[in-house]
Amino acid sequence: MKPRLACLLGLLLATAIVLLACGASDRSLQSVSVSPAAATSPAQFAATGIYSQMPTSVDITSTTTWCIGSTSGLCSADVAAFAEVTAGLAECVSGFSGTVTVLAGQAGPTPGVNQQAQMQPFGTAQLTCP
Repeated sequence: MKPRLACLLGLLLATAIVLLACGASDRSLQSVSVSPAAATSPAQFAATGIYSQMPTSVDITSTTTWCIGSTSGLCSADVAAFAEVTAGLAECVSGFSGTVTVLAGQAGPTPGVNQQAQMQPFGTAQLTCP
């Protein structure tokens, strides 16, 4: 009878672990902050993701999507011609002078050709090109 009880307890424990693991899938990215808020090229930006479940604050610099775009969260090929950003490292294209918006966040569905990608949620920072 004891082996049967041990087997039952093992099955219950395995079921509990699976149920807890399934609950973790409800964790979602709620917001993103980028720091510093403004910098001069070249600059290393960092992104922090705020999630719906623990751990709530996570450094997502190396795992998030980065692009050059607008403060409304649109990645733009037109603006991206002036600067590049990879894993938070942003650099202006030689010869461009002005300010661009750096975005970090969760990319939405890939749009069709010649359309802008929408980030949601996202955070922004400004990159000044001297």
